[in-house]
Amino acid sequence: MDTSDLRMPVRLLAASIACALTHTSHAGVYVQCPGDINGDAVIDNPDPNHPRAVCKHLAAGDGFIRMGDDIEKLQYIFGFSDVTGVPSDQVIDTGLLAANFPAPTISLREGDEFYLTLTNVALAIRPDLFDPHSVHFHGFPNAASVFDGVPEGSIAVNQGESLTYYYNIVEPGTFIYHCHVEAAEHMQMGMLGNLYVHPSQDGTSKTYDGKTYTKFVYNDGDGSTGYDVEFPLQLGSFDPVFHDLHLKIQPLPFANMKDTYPMINGRGYPDTVNPAQLPTPIDPETGESANNGNQSQKVSSLVTASAGQRILLRISNLNVTNFYTVAALGLPMTVVGTGAHILRGPTGKTLYYDTSSITLGGGEAVDVLIDTRGIAPGTYFLYTTNLNYLSNNTEDYGGMMTEIVIN
Repeated sequence: MDTSDLRMPVRLLAASIACALTHTSHAGVYVQCPGDINGDAVIDNPDPNHPRAVCKHLAAGDGFIRMGDDIEKLQYIFGFSDVTGVPSDQVIDTGLLAANFPAPTISLREGDEFYLTLTNVALAIRPDLFDPHSVHFHGFPNAASVFDGVPEGSIAVNQGESLTYYYNIVEPGTFIYHCHVEAAEHMQMGMLGNLYVHPSQDGTSKTYDGKTYTKFVYNDGDGSTGYDVEFPLQLGSFDPVFHDLHLKIQPLPFANMKDTYPMINGRGYPDTVNPAQLPTPIDPETGESANNGNQSQKVSSLVTASAGQRILLRISNLNVTNFYTVAALGLPMTVVGTGAHILRGPTGKTLYYDTSSITLGGGEAVDVLIDTRGIAPGTYFLYTTNLNYLSNNTEDYGGMMTEIVIN
């Protein structure tokens, strides 16, 4: 049964169900955050017993993003949105049809106590589904499996309910996070985000190769991972057939999944070089916002630096179908870390390496430094060398490519 003609009635039904859910589920929104006195995940009076507490509140729901080949081409997604600062009795209203792709960026520092509350606000467009969600802090050495997000060994969050995850941040590096419930489906649908941890060495001054740095990728001891500006870049891609069939409430072709919308931070070129949030997706049938006015593609992929600066690229791949190779044409790339670990051997020997390209499979992350000293100012390209992925579906000259602008 093809239900594409029923999309608007389904949305009306979804709105009614979401309204009912809103009026019956406020009690399920519960935030735990030391020093937060009103339940909005913002620390009002710092707790002396938790001086390094950091709090964040995410809502898990659905929505739409627009694609690089056609502003009228929308993709239905599952995703997270940031509801930090939203009163608990308004979280479900705020989180409905507010899914972001990629998920909101999470930036922490070694030594933080991180309290991450997840509220499942339900799927407004698919009210027939009752999917729970979770947060999996990928690669993090979690001491408590209950907070790992893998449903077989921890907790998943049902619709209208909340769970606060606790993480004692003990290691710096580039991590990633995603929903681990029905992972192949939920990750393909967009529940993926950038997450990284700054080292305790930050704020100290160390001189390396004639230049003094105060920001570092790792606690290197010698300043060798120092940098001036950083950019998280998450590689990913969508299978439009999978997303369209999901929207039409049809059987999903897991075995035939083929991604033809390659992206960086949820955008295909030329949208990757837009420094601003992309406008809210517009439903071509109604001419109105498909996301209740919410913006869903907030993270730019444009890299900018001044001549002489050292750039840190935190590159990750959370794709469920493909390996990707990316290169920065004309720029020297030095890999100093992989999998949220500095590249050093057991005896402390430095194992950094220079390269012209990097290849990442799903769930991998690397820390790449680009030193622009001696590099002519101008515009350079960071792009996939898998040339068939330099496209937005069937439209060429797009896809997994962005610009590195050296001023």
